[in-house]
Amino acid sequence: MYGAGSTTPPTTPPTTPPASPSATPPGGSGADLTDPRKKEIAMELVSSAENSSLDWKGQYSYIEDIGDGRGYTAGIVGFCSGTGDMLDLVRHYTDLKPGNGLAKYLPALEKVNGSASHTGLGSAFESAWQTAAKDSVFQQAQNDERDRVYFDPAVSQAKSDGLHALGQFAYYDAIVMHGPGDDSTSFGGIRKTAMQKAKTPAQGGNETTYINAFLDARKAAMLTEAAHDDTSRVDTEQRIFLNNGNLALDPPLQWKVYGDPYTIND
Repeated sequence: MYGAGSTTPPTTPPTTPPASPSATPPGGSGADLTDPRKKEIAMELVSSAENSSLDWKGQYSYIEDIGDGRGYTAGIVGFCSGTGDMLDLVRHYTDLKPGNGLAKYLPALEKVNGSASHTGLGSAFESAWQTAAKDSVFQQAQNDERDRVYFDPAVSQAKSDGLHALGQFAYYDAIVMHGPGDDSTSFGGIRKTAMQKAKTPAQGGNETTYINAFLDARKAAMLTEAAHDDTSRVDTEQRIFLNNGNLALDPPLQWKVYGDPYTIND
């Protein structure tokens, strides 16, 4: 999750301005992660790594401190109280539904941003989060912020780089864990490292070669933190799909994360 990967504020723009989300790489709409079924697959893949479940919609209520120094990690992409994206989420929820049960925690979220502190939050906040997670408006707010901060920028950048659905997913999974910043262990830095090793398809490079370079850079970034020393989401998930030549991320898909097997049949 982003909170476990980078302290760069989630509002930091990608290294290169993303292309229009409507742009599609060669291969047709079926190769595009914005296709509803492909997006659902992406959510399930992330959930398998983050929550050991394909049921990503069951994670709206998730909240805990995983001891990574970034306070609470919660929701469908691990919004964190210490990195700013949880604050942005609760602000958005409050814009959509003033007076909601989390709105009163905004001052506390502002104060703990950038730290691991629970001051002004604690068990009452955890309970309020879980109650709010039953509200369809809060669920929509989580979806909105996931797309705004992570999914849309990652997929747009991948399209600009000429990548099909697998490469688009590799970008999305990386930005969720590492954040959209420019330092060496954030998404922008990982992409920059990969581009020093291989050309993107948009630059005339081979797509498989470039994705391998990106996954190498991603793995190196993961290994800089103890919280990410298990790199199976790269080794036995994304790399498996790549080695199978499945650039379109077409099911059936079989992979393992943390040794646990998963399958998406259609």
